[in-house]
Amino acid sequence: MTQTNDIILRTTTTLIAFILLGFSVYLFFAGHNAPGGGFIGGLMTAAAIILMYMAYGSKAMEKILPINFRFLIPVGLMVAAATGIGGMVFNAPFLTQTFAYFQLPILGKTELATALLFDLGVYLAVVGVTMTIILTIAYDRD
Repeated sequence: MTQTNDIILRTTTTLIAFILLGFSVYLFFAGHNAPGGGFIGGLMTAAAIILMYMAYGSKAMEKILPINFRFLIPVGLMVAAATGIGGMVFNAPFLTQTFAYFQLPILGKTELATALLFDLGVYLAVVGVTMTIILTIAYDRD
């Protein structure tokens, strides 16, 4: 059994994963006003996690990130569906969104929209589906 010297991969992965996660957060929050949102933000997050799996291995990543990605799929779908049903509670059509401006302590005057909650559901579902598919393929050695 040969042991590889992957110090360069691990060092660059730390930087690249940090950049990918930061960009995915930006895309997630920009989604209801500009291109982006839960879908592409979830894909970027999954790409960063997959890169870390490739660099550090599955055993280390399961210790660092003990998440059952299959659990994220129904949670994301329930959040997205609950957001859509929320409009119906106020006698509006399914998936009706609204927004308001709030004064937040650090951010100042910030727009918060129900589309952000829907995007959160999509984000969780996309991360769950993408990671489940890729890890299932990776673990299938037969």
